[in-house]
Amino acid sequence: MMLERPHGARWALRLLSCIRYDEVLVLQGAPLLGAVFGMGPMTGDSLWLLTWLTVGNALLVAHVFLLNDWAGVHQDLLDPARSSGVFLKRGVQSHEIGVLTMVTLLLGLATFAQLGPTTLSLGLLIAAASALYSVPGVSVKGVPVANSLLHLVSGVLHFLMGYSVFRGLDANGLEIGLFFALVFSAGHLTQEVRDCEADGRSGIQTNAVRFGPRRCFAVAFGLFTVANVLLVVLAMQGAVPSTLAGVVAVTYPLHALWTLLAWRDGLPFRSVRRLQVRYRLLYAGIGMVMILSVLLA
Repeated sequence: MMLERPHGARWALRLLSCIRYDEVLVLQGAPLLGAVFGMGPMTGDSLWLLTWLTVGNALLVAHVFLLNDWAGVHQDLLDPARSSGVFLKRGVQSHEIGVLTMVTLLLGLATFAQLGPTTLSLGLLIAAASALYSVPGVSVKGVPVANSLLHLVSGVLHFLMGYSVFRGLDANGLEIGLFFALVFSAGHLTQEVRDCEADGRSGIQTNAVRFGPRRCFAVAFGLFTVANVLLVVLAMQGAVPSTLAGVVAVTYPLHALWTLLAWRDGLPFRSVRRLQVRYRLLYAGIGMVMILSVLLA
């Protein structure tokens, strides 16, 4: 039975419900922290610029996930873990999602334009990387290694987008941005492990499908480890607050323990998903320590 076609406000709410708000929230961290590391003392002008950055980034990230959902809708319908949330089952058509995808992109870029040409250019590069990952015909989503390299580059760009609001791009920003890029890439590899069975059925050659979920999972944890080592080195060099070295000493063993538990469990969907929730909370905590340490300093 066809769902009743809503009109007006009901239609708008149904359309907006297709945005992955949880993922949008998670990906506010890197540019916000980039801005915190880039700016000087907190002022009224700083808060205003942070507001513009947050709005623009929320719109850009919403565009990224909408584009991914639009491009992969048929594969998602074959995945029992995703099919219930597919926009087609909510009575929303592909062309409507396409319109929302373009609107969020244009509004996001218009917001970045208020923050200067460098921030706008970085936003455009992230949008281009998103298209390269998702758009049929040019997509590298199913190209092993290349998709991870794209996430690594995008992670650096995402941090620098916030950093550029207050400071010119420099080596210090690139080094700190690399930490976030490594975490981002490792997280995506972990997600590939979680979705390995569904991607295999859909014929998507992710790293986990091509090389096996256990190898992919090991590489993901290796990248998390490199990210933590890098953060400690940056703390010792004074590029980030020294308190972060102590934070890593607490959080990394927890992450390692939870990773080992998922490994021993055989990496089923539920175990990897539980691990994702746990380490996201850990890195959110690290982010909060970064913000407080920089602002208090």
